[in-house]
Amino acid sequence: MKKVQLNPVGWMSQLSQAEVANLQDTTNSELFTMFKNCSLAVLNSGVDEDNYEALFAPYGSFEIKLVRRERGVKIELVNPPEVAFVDGKLVRGVHEHLFAVLRDLLFMGNKYAFLHQDTPIEGAEVTDMVFDMLRHAKALEGNDGVNTIVCWGGHSINQNEYKYTKEVGYQLGLRDMNICTGCGPGAMKGPMKGATIGHAKQRHKSGRYIGISEPSIIAAEPPNAIVNELIIMPDIEKRLEAFVRLGHGIVVFPGGVGTAEELLYLLGILMNERNAQQPFPVILTGPAGSEAYFEAINAFVAATLGSEAQDKYQIIVDDAQEVARVLCSGLEKVRKFRGAMGDAFSFNWSLKIEQDFQEPFIPTHQSMQALELHHNQNKSDLAANLRKVFSGIVAGNVKAEGIKQIKEHGPFEIKGDKALMQKVDTLLESFVAQGRMKLPGSKYEPCYVVTDSE
Repeated sequence: MKKVQLNPVGWMSQLSQAEVANLQDTTNSELFTMFKNCSLAVLNSGVDEDNYEALFAPYGSFEIKLVRRERGVKIELVNPPEVAFVDGKLVRGVHEHLFAVLRDLLFMGNKYAFLHQDTPIEGAEVTDMVFDMLRHAKALEGNDGVNTIVCWGGHSINQNEYKYTKEVGYQLGLRDMNICTGCGPGAMKGPMKGATIGHAKQRHKSGRYIGISEPSIIAAEPPNAIVNELIIMPDIEKRLEAFVRLGHGIVVFPGGVGTAEELLYLLGILMNERNAQQPFPVILTGPAGSEAYFEAINAFVAATLGSEAQDKYQIIVDDAQEVARVLCSGLEKVRKFRGAMGDAFSFNWSLKIEQDFQEPFIPTHQSMQALELHHNQNKSDLAANLRKVFSGIVAGNVKAEGIKQIKEHGPFEIKGDKALMQKVDTLLESFVAQGRMKLPGSKYEPCYVVTDSE
């Protein structure tokens, strides 16, 4: 039996005895099980596997314990994965990430009762929670330079697309921009990898590579090795809010349903009339050969949300330098707007996010079938409901609870107006045809069926 004890890092080494006691009180809870699973995912950083059962199966004897000490708390690992060690020593970045998981899931999770909340949280309280978690993670420190670029895209992109994400990251790094992604492989790793070279060339020694995840997705997307700041939000909605309030601009690379979910979330917010004056540069980009993806996405947005939504982003194909230049121009507008509004440069308080975009959507067969999928609603509400469609498909594809439901009850039924459902089905079929639903080499079994309500 292999045992490894880890000293605390960061402010986790400065806990009071009462705080340590509160942490230890969680050790037999559902929250602690979540902490254990996320820790195991972090220890498997770099493993190319998006099936949680296959990822966790070899480590049935793995345990994680909290060891109380006068100056704080240690983590003890029992039979951890060897991939996390070099010559018998735990990789330093993995060490830091484990305490980030402890901070976000146990310390902050205990503070906010992530699980089993008695009453829904009001919108302002959600934003305060997101702010507090980012502040505790020290993500807001140094974020007032208006240079944090959020990069979204798929974890199963092809090599040509991956190479292009590195080139975009390189161009951003040359311009001293920091990178924030979902922290996994593919389009989440490439921009960070490219930015490290750009930062090195500019002798920019404080480059930030921020990875924001959430418990149900981290097994499919363990933190890549470049992430130097890991933050785990309690659910997908707070993760998305953290992206848009922390970031100053967004780049969207080719991806699948998860990327479509993120884009629909963003468009739904930006289409809110209270955000009409809010400058927020958004660029959809990929290499030559990825045109079909952007044509499908753009056609879907046009057919469902209209030209107003299309005006919120710009598509640039195969020109990484132009992506960086356009972002630089957009960030200057962000800087001027925040200054004029008296808003913080480090956290976008003035962005209005309606509660429907903040309330956790739990995909079940019942909740998926009950979604309002018709054109007889305002565009922002339609975007919110379409976002939930794709969120459910992500759950059915890669999240443990979603996969379990599909195995037990069959595919989710997505039901709505015939014309709208045809558009949804066409987009999903294009993702399948382009191989964007699973890792390369695996056959995709749909976790959904699309039907019309007529």
